[in-house]
Amino acid sequence: MQQRAGQDYKNILDTEAVGKLLFKLSGPVFMGMFVQSMYNIISTIFIGRDVGPLGIAGLSVAFPLQMMGFGLGSLSGIGGMSLISRMLGARENERAEKSLGNGITLSLILSGVMMLALLPFLDFWLRLIGASEEVLPYAHGYMLYVGVAILFQVVSTSLLNFARAEGNARVGMVAMVSGALLSILFSFVFIVWLGWGVEGAGLAVLLAQLVATGYLALYYWNGNSYLKVRRVNLRPDFGIMKEMVGIGLGAFAQMFAGSLSVMIVINMVERHGGDFAVGAFGIVQRIMMFANMPAMVLSQGAQPIIGFNYGAKRFGLLLKSMNQALALGVALSIAGFLVVYFIPDAIMRIFSDDVELVNLGADASRRMLLSLPLIAPIGIGTMIFQAIGKARRAFVAAIARPVLFLIPAVFILAHFLGLNGVWFTFPVSDTFTFTLVIILIVPVIRYFRSQAGGPGGSAPALHGQPLLHPEESPAAD
Repeated sequence: MQQRAGQDYKNILDTEAVGKLLFKLSGPVFMGMFVQSMYNIISTIFIGRDVGPLGIAGLSVAFPLQMMGFGLGSLSGIGGMSLISRMLGARENERAEKSLGNGITLSLILSGVMMLALLPFLDFWLRLIGASEEVLPYAHGYMLYVGVAILFQVVSTSLLNFARAEGNARVGMVAMVSGALLSILFSFVFIVWLGWGVEGAGLAVLLAQLVATGYLALYYWNGNSYLKVRRVNLRPDFGIMKEMVGIGLGAFAQMFAGSLSVMIVINMVERHGGDFAVGAFGIVQRIMMFANMPAMVLSQGAQPIIGFNYGAKRFGLLLKSMNQALALGVALSIAGFLVVYFIPDAIMRIFSDDVELVNLGADASRRMLLSLPLIAPIGIGTMIFQAIGKARRAFVAAIARPVLFLIPAVFILAHFLGLNGVWFTFPVSDTFTFTLVIILIVPVIRYFRSQAGGPGGSAPALHGQPLLHPEESPAAD
């Protein structure tokens, strides 16, 4: 039950032990992402076996545009989650609800703008990414439906982040799991049974996103949520939106820059390896998403905990949650690395029996995933900046890998090493990004430790205690 100022305050983020809370919030995120990743893999298997390598290449070309939709959802979702969790920690529930309403409004605006920019010029964007004349029909047929689904993708991504901010990760899990399971079912019916090919895959995405968004909307509108959606809070407050965009800009910039870098990589893969190499790259991308999942899960599970304890000035608990997330993330990333490095051929044969595609994908997997154990520290470090509202550091950490390191590296390495140079671009850029994140995070962690040793560093915040603003910290942006 929600409580107002002057009443007893109860929230899962305020009452649960950190270790138990991390698993409680990360578990549903894991289930949602696991099933979502399985959908991406299974739909690619359907396309690979029922359409062929050119169909997989079409999905690969369309992927950067899908990333843009997810990035817009993260812009409002991550920014809103940071604001909401910190305001709950500071006992400012009314401001938290106003942020919730403005986050919904922002997500609707962003999704509408993207659809208008994308759908009328679909072939232009796909050719710009690198679609050849042979691959273009497959990419177009898929994106025609996925472009409409962006409206629901942006809104649902925002809503599930807002639910996590108030400590309810189960709602996001149900939305992601139900959407992914429906996508798998629809993909089987449309691709395998009805033979609709890539168009069927796109329609499956659209219908599943519609259902997931409907479920999340019902959660807020039927009164089950901790925070309530009130009509007055949907009215734009440009001060709140500005702060939300400032915090979420790092997550959006990461997705935008990631989309841009993937476009460039696809162009380089096409130039040095052809359409089959683009298909192999698309398969490895899906394997990479699965392998990176532990770091993403723990980052999202820990973010509301860290944001809440930062707002409540409980630095001891903040450090504990950060350390637990990092240790578990690194351990799981190492386990994933061992699997994908030593048996890539077997993994590739799940998607296709084409010998050339399997060999290209196995070689790419071994090279691209060399730096997998570094992904958890990079992701959790970036998340900490977002959780505590350090927008500039979050922005720099988010765009460093795709813009500062990956794009220059792919041109340089491809020039000297050809297709292998494209594959080695990923571990090289990850290594540089890891170094940068460590440099940025060290003074912040030192500040946390200095505050954790002071009065109230591990104790609950007093009722009505204000947020700790960045300028109060020697680690300020």
